[in-house]
Amino acid sequence: MKWIYDDGGRNKYYKGNTNDCVCRAIAIANNLNYKKVYDLINDYSKSNKDNSNSRIGVSKNIIFKILTDLGWTWIPTMKFGTGCKVHLKEDELPNDKVIIAKLSKHLTCIINGIIHDTYDPSRNGRRCVYGFFVKDTI
Repeated sequence: MKWIYDDGGRNKYYKGNTNDCVCRAIAIANNLNYKKVYDLINDYSKSNKDNSNSRIGVSKNIIFKILTDLGWTWIPTMKFGTGCKVHLKEDELPNDKVIIAKLSKHLTCIINGIIHDTYDPSRNGRRCVYGFFVKDTI
């Protein structure tokens, strides 16, 4: 799967490395301002009494709540005990739309079959995809 460097606009606001993959993926996939998404995550965390934070990690509950509220639908690709069926590989994921893929300890945005992230998380097509979000189209 092809990969291009994309920090979602983080470089306009912050320097250095951080665990902000959720913020970056949401900003990139929704074409939103990084700082706006950063604040949105922290606001959701506070209002839901969750210890998530834009820079150090976001809980699954907050990720699902934000993306659902933004009009995204979860498509699971793996069930408990079934093993990995879908990998971060172009012939195993939709390549004609924008998706946000949930990997082990990582979220990444894929636009038309191209990974948009600060590094290539695919592990040469061996990285398991637990599921992905796709934007509702009505």
